[in-house]
Amino acid sequence: MGMAASSFYTAEMVRALPEDGNRYETVYGELLVTPAPRAFHQLVAQRLTTALSQYLDHQRVGQVFASPADISWTPDTLVQPDVFVVDLAEARTLDWSQMQHLLLALEVLSPSSVRADRFTKRTLYQDVGVPTYWIIDADAHEVEVWTPEDTFPTVERERVRWQPTGTAEEFVLELRELFRPI
Repeated sequence: MGMAASSFYTAEMVRALPEDGNRYETVYGELLVTPAPRAFHQLVAQRLTTALSQYLDHQRVGQVFASPADISWTPDTLVQPDVFVVDLAEARTLDWSQMQHLLLALEVLSPSSVRADRFTKRTLYQDVGVPTYWIIDADAHEVEVWTPEDTFPTVERERVRWQPTGTAEEFVLELRELFRPI
């Protein structure tokens, strides 16, 4: 289960933590610790990365990455979205510190990450202006779609759509394909 620390953490303090198989992040000084994800989580994240990569090969506005990562907007934040798309110019730097404009952030829920993904990280992504944030619930076979202005998400159960500024085509992903068994 994820846990929150009682003291304040900076991004630098998180970077200094041991590599012990857990994922360490900090959002507004709160330490978020999650264990290694389940296999189905990784399969869903891999499918998302592949589908987005194929889309972005034709719509050259961004580059998809999967964690581990080191995304930080302030000294008290450091997050590792499961999958995310960075503005192409920033991605070309290949420098995490230069990647400040995420076009899309995706978190695949795990039992240990529900609170952090739905509340703590969602608030951060909204605050920094990430245009679209998807919370993928692989167990329920649905996706919550958030924008910075949203108080409540749109919940998609059949397909998700995304069309970043500057693209000619929309990205469409059928959820039955995303959540299909091996």
